[in-house]
Amino acid sequence: MSVITTSPLPLPPSANSKYFGSFGREVRGVDLEIATDDQLEEIQELLYKHSALLFKNQKVSPEAQYKLTKVFDPSSESYGHGNNKTGGEKKSILHPDLKTIPRTPQVQLIGNGMVYDHEGLAASKLKHPHHSTFHKTRVSDEDEAAGFTRFYRWHIDAALYDLSPPKVTTLYALGVPKGEAQTLRYDDGTGDELPVPLGTTAFVSGATMFDILSPEEKSLVVRMKVRYAPHPYVWMSSAAALPTGLGLVSEGKEVPLDELPPWTEDKVKTFPALWKNPVTGGLHLQIHPSAVRSLHISPLPAAVERKEGQLYPEGGEVTNLEEVRKIVYGLQRPGISPELVYPHDWEEGDMVLFHNRGVLHSVVGAFTEDQVRIFHQCNLAGSSDPVGPDEEDVKKWA
Repeated sequence: MSVITTSPLPLPPSANSKYFGSFGREVRGVDLEIATDDQLEEIQELLYKHSALLFKNQKVSPEAQYKLTKVFDPSSESYGHGNNKTGGEKKSILHPDLKTIPRTPQVQLIGNGMVYDHEGLAASKLKHPHHSTFHKTRVSDEDEAAGFTRFYRWHIDAALYDLSPPKVTTLYALGVPKGEAQTLRYDDGTGDELPVPLGTTAFVSGATMFDILSPEEKSLVVRMKVRYAPHPYVWMSSAAALPTGLGLVSEGKEVPLDELPPWTEDKVKTFPALWKNPVTGGLHLQIHPSAVRSLHISPLPAAVERKEGQLYPEGGEVTNLEEVRKIVYGLQRPGISPELVYPHDWEEGDMVLFHNRGVLHSVVGAFTEDQVRIFHQCNLAGSSDPVGPDEEDVKKWA
């Protein structure tokens, strides 16, 4: 049996290597279709240490992808949004993007274009999400033709209502259309741009996003919890996103709570702003910016000296949606700066695993109808909710 070896991911010139010391590894020496239990255990350890793993030249069945994903949460059975649920709620913004593979309902077919006779699906019309369907503004047709694009939506893979967030997502590329690279614009007044491969998936580290915060911001997030909207993907369906894809514009267009599908308060999710890594013990800033509805902040511990500039030293609740989004955006925007983004350059046979409780990611780019892209995605609703900072973490960072 070959020995598993790793090497750093090939970073693009736009990435600042000082922020990628531990983030991302290419893994060699394992065939994921027939991986042994020992190999899968080693892969699990590697993922928590490095947040994203790349396996090249793989041929992986839906069953093997499900098995690989399940290693990280053995008691989980359901796809992250519920098996066969992706098309059940037509108002959800996720509805057009996912097709369930019949014999392995935990695995979803995603991509672009018409796909025929694929894993029990006779004909599937796939649509790569385009920012024009979600953002308040869009790149003009002329600029798009010239190769300009945007992040679509920065997010965590999670239902954020009733079900707990998956621990890992696996993405497998079966068909990758070739095309010219694009230039991603942030369009937020900063002038930030990022060269990206066509149809890249962009990743940022939640650990880095936390590490680069100011001491005052770290004190805030270590004490902060985030409450999400019920049925958040329906709730946000009438709203529009910022040009960075990092949250929504506050215009009062969210679906009113009494017009959502039936919901109960006990299934609404409230999570810590920081999620603790089960292997490294590190803290990752993990907030789904488009789904946030309110913030709940504990007061500074009694032993912590009150200083000028501290944020919410007495704690409190922030329920004004515009203010909630302003706070979250201020915390997350530095972490998606061009030098901190890993835009993966997909090739057929690539399998990427990412720690869904440790990174944020975004779809990027645009395809024409004749550019057929075929991917399999799998994540499993967690058997428990994420763990937040412990008492020692609060003492250290508050």
